[in-house]
Amino acid sequence: MAELLRNGPGRSAVLLLAHGAPDALDEIPEFLRNVTGGRPLPEPAVAEIRHRYGLIGQSPLTRITLEQADLLAQALQIPVYVGMRNWKPYIADTLRRMREEGVTSAVVLCLAPQNSRTSVGLYRRATFGAAEGLDLEFVESWAGHPLLAEAFADRLRPLHARLSRETGRPAPVLFTAHSVPCRTVQRAEEAEPDPYPAEAKRTAANVAALLSAQDRPPTEWYFAFQSQGMSGGPWIGPTVEDTLTALRRQGASIAIIQAVGFLCDHVEILYDIDIAFKNFAAGIGLEVHRPPSLNNSPLLIAALADVARRGLGRLRERRTADAALR
Repeated sequence: MAELLRNGPGRSAVLLLAHGAPDALDEIPEFLRNVTGGRPLPEPAVAEIRHRYGLIGQSPLTRITLEQADLLAQALQIPVYVGMRNWKPYIADTLRRMREEGVTSAVVLCLAPQNSRTSVGLYRRATFGAAEGLDLEFVESWAGHPLLAEAFADRLRPLHARLSRETGRPAPVLFTAHSVPCRTVQRAEEAEPDPYPAEAKRTAANVAALLSAQDRPPTEWYFAFQSQGMSGGPWIGPTVEDTLTALRRQGASIAIIQAVGFLCDHVEILYDIDIAFKNFAAGIGLEVHRPPSLNNSPLLIAALADVARRGLGRLRERRTADAALR
């Protein structure tokens, strides 16, 4: 397929979209203005976020995303670009570069597999708002892709097996995804409810099923939403803190947290889980462990490649249909 797409009319590519992260502490105020759409955050909130980034050092999100793009390009043998919604390289700048380099059509994939108006919806608007001259196939969701679940399970199995051996029973697993404001999933003007909560739990259930297939008794698993924002108003739960507290009350002494809403290390992993949640858990007598993030996982790249190939096929079909109408 790659050879056909290179030699056909125009040039096809893949565009990966991600949230973005500042490259230095001094860039955090500008980054946060991008995140909030220009709305100012209270100075204490800015200082707290600066503190968190300071504790982990520079966020690796951009570096890892560019590595994922390179690996995907090798798998597909076509160009793969990266655009960030809130930091460089910005989506609009990447789309401009794609046009300059002769790209006429692209599959657009969000590195947030679960569809939400708060994430994927914003990515979609930013992309199509700057997509003049490009034929785009935008993938809304790939939360249920079997290779995505396999990728998470592959990272989780060794840690889960070790802790289960040490405790003599399957270690409980707490799957997480980023919380979103309640208002975004409850908007009355939308004809359909936001699919995000159900899709996040679907990914978790798929991973748990892979583990439970080899566990007797089946894996004990839970789900919570993490990283609730500081912008005010309620955010969807349950929270990680409340769930860890409930586990401790039930007699658990250890727990595994795996974030199935994130595909690479960044502040929500390296601070929220590795520092904040582990410290909270220690304070209530619970030991928290985390498997490695997907990052450059071959299974993740295989999942992305399969989703991209399907999108490229739809682009080809559309191109063929358009040609037949001329």
